[in-house]
Amino acid sequence: MSVWLERRSSTNSDKARGFNSTRPDSQYQRDRARIIHSASFRSLQSKTQVLGLGESDFYRTRLTHSLEVAQVGSGICEWLRDQPDNKDRGDLIPSFSLIEAICLAHDIGHPPFGHGGEVAMNTMMRDHGGFEGNGQTLRIIARLGEFSENCGLDLTRRTMLGTIKYPAFYSATARYNKPVHSEEPAAGTQYLNIDHWAPPKCIYDAESDVLDWLLDPFNNADRDLFQSLTNPETGHRRTRFKPFDTSIMELADDIAYGVHDLEDALALSLVSQDAWMSSVSAVISKMDDNPIKASLDEYNRLLFSSSANDRKHAISKLVGYFILNIQVAELEEFEDPMLRLQAKMAPEAYEILLLIKDFVMDHVILRPELQMLQYKGQQVMVKLFEIFEANTDRLLPVDVFKEYEQDGHRAIADYLCNMTDVSAGKLFHKLQSPTSGSIFDRN
Repeated sequence: MSVWLERRSSTNSDKARGFNSTRPDSQYQRDRARIIHSASFRSLQSKTQVLGLGESDFYRTRLTHSLEVAQVGSGICEWLRDQPDNKDRGDLIPSFSLIEAICLAHDIGHPPFGHGGEVAMNTMMRDHGGFEGNGQTLRIIARLGEFSENCGLDLTRRTMLGTIKYPAFYSATARYNKPVHSEEPAAGTQYLNIDHWAPPKCIYDAESDVLDWLLDPFNNADRDLFQSLTNPETGHRRTRFKPFDTSIMELADDIAYGVHDLEDALALSLVSQDAWMSSVSAVISKMDDNPIKASLDEYNRLLFSSSANDRKHAISKLVGYFILNIQVAELEEFEDPMLRLQAKMAPEAYEILLLIKDFVMDHVILRPELQMLQYKGQQVMVKLFEIFEANTDRLLPVDVFKEYEQDGHRAIADYLCNMTDVSAGKLFHKLQSPTSGSIFDRN
């Protein structure tokens, strides 16, 4: 059996039987099924992507975003497999089942309330091993998932490796910048602004045995280089490399994040055409000739049309353009093809994608109305953590308290991360309001 089909629970060949299929990628079909049927994946339907739940029935949640990333990821793999330059790499390009499994799993570790919730969780965990969405994804896959008592969702090695965006530990990457006003905050105000506690991109030190198992097929030189870090003068240290499959997933995530979140903003009239023309269209018009520039007037018309069909047509064309500008490159310093091969988008296309992502960030995510929603979510998560931290044996569910006795604060983080925006909000009101909640409620 291929080393990449092994699971942490066992390397017994009996475990490698097909799953509803005799196709070579049947084990990746099993991985995909375990992810789809997991509680962590289902909870994404009630977790924030960009806009807060309840604002509209149209826009994306974490669940619909993950489905779109999977669709884009499979489109990238189909395109790469059809390229003449990749005829000798056919076995290395992920199958549809594999890339879909990786893409569907990529956000299952994110807590309620989007990035704000992630910062809140790390604020409370910063002295207890940290909290980071991608690190939590690995923890769910490897330990907390419901398909194995000790190995979580117990996915194949290649699927698990594909989810590793940042192969470095919290202790090696964390280096917080001090707040501008570094004096001790007044009593009761220390969590009113917690942006400086944004987490490093990492996995948890507690998962070192999992990472060792994942990287076991690589030689020492590849492992050391793969885990090497950049060391900026200030701020968190960052990883430098990603596995081949992860590079495909990340491009699919970037496309879905930029283009599909733009569609949400346009449909809900959160951005103006004037802002688009000055921030994006004007920049593209000055680029070298490319298909987007050649049809720029048409894109501008369709994106800001009152017709949903027109907007969808433009969005689909943008997605197609980005996919068709992805190729496989090689990093010569690596020996193993799982690390040496990398999916790369052509610089011109990537520049346009970054323009769109920056536009969404500046004109949607950072607008005060959305930041207020994010801030409220932050405060909910901080307060819930404080309450359970101070009342572990009194308020934590019995099974969570048992985990707390073994894992300390990590058990509280796992408990709260497993919630949705809705369930976290209900629990907050239950604990804070005398007239909310019932003894028959289940958290």
